[in-house]
Amino acid sequence: MGGSASQALDAVRRHRAQLDPKRSALIGLAIFLAGSLLLIAFNGIMLSRDLVFLWLLIGLLLVSAADLRGWARGVIFDWLPFFAALLAYDLLRGLVGNNPLFEPHVYPQIDVDEFIFGGIPAVDLQASLYEAGTLHWYDVATWATYLTHFFVVFAIAAVLWRVARPKFIQFRAMVLTLTAAAFVTYALFPAVPPWMASEDGVIGPVTRVVGGVWDELGIGPAAQIWNRGSTFANEVAAIPSLHTAYPVLFLCFFWSSGMRARILCGAYAVAMSFTLVYTGEHYVADVILGWLYAFVAFVAVRAAFAWRSRRTAERILTAEVGVVPGIGLVANESTEEPVRAT
Repeated sequence: MGGSASQALDAVRRHRAQLDPKRSALIGLAIFLAGSLLLIAFNGIMLSRDLVFLWLLIGLLLVSAADLRGWARGVIFDWLPFFAALLAYDLLRGLVGNNPLFEPHVYPQIDVDEFIFGGIPAVDLQASLYEAGTLHWYDVATWATYLTHFFVVFAIAAVLWRVARPKFIQFRAMVLTLTAAAFVTYALFPAVPPWMASEDGVIGPVTRVVGGVWDELGIGPAAQIWNRGSTFANEVAAIPSLHTAYPVLFLCFFWSSGMRARILCGAYAVAMSFTLVYTGEHYVADVILGWLYAFVAFVAVRAAFAWRSRRTAERILTAEVGVVPGIGLVANESTEEPVRAT
């Protein structure tokens, strides 16, 4: 009887030990979400990557209150290298297009759009849908979709880090590979976006819709920053469209997670693609290349991880069993007798 009571008490204690970290994480998540809403309400949406990263680390701290050592290790070994690589991209990206050896390209992307559609979709969409001074629901929707680019990557990475660190490591590698490939392309092939080509009179009228929505919402300072750019911004880094490439990477990454994930990520990728063309930020040619770059980065990194896993398994097999893959027979160190692979 006493033994049964003791076992029951131990079971209750184990159950509580399992619940406490979960309860702590849920409470921390609730606090973080409430704080995020308040921050946006009073200071607006954060567009600076360093601020987004700092706020994300605070959120991870809140949901990791039951494992502060794990949080600290994660920040040092997982997050700081990730952020440092993306910050380096931001800093270097601001220099692209200022190199006299590589003048910004204007016509190749225009020629592609005209070949496919017989015209420029950005011009045609705005001629049909956009009205200066009038704020339509789809203007706000495309504005909101565009702004998700500045934080969705970090949000997905944070969730993966919290629930499935191996997937986080792979996702991080894919994001950095894709970003690096885009940067190299920007450096070697700077490209003028539709709104800039319109200002130069190369194509018909195209307005930067995102900045117009800022104005219509009454957030003048944000609109000025958007239209004039910042230290990290580069107006001729249009090919490929990294705004498109990230959502497509999400679609590839979560494809095996089920139909709901495919529909959600696919809808996001399509919505972002439409947004970029309608708002005058990219040609369809830029968007197509964004899809292609994302797919190639996903396949390449996945193949690299699979190769590394095979190599690791082979080394372990060789060290522990004495079997060399592909050979099958090796000398056993203790008996010097051949060992046959099964």
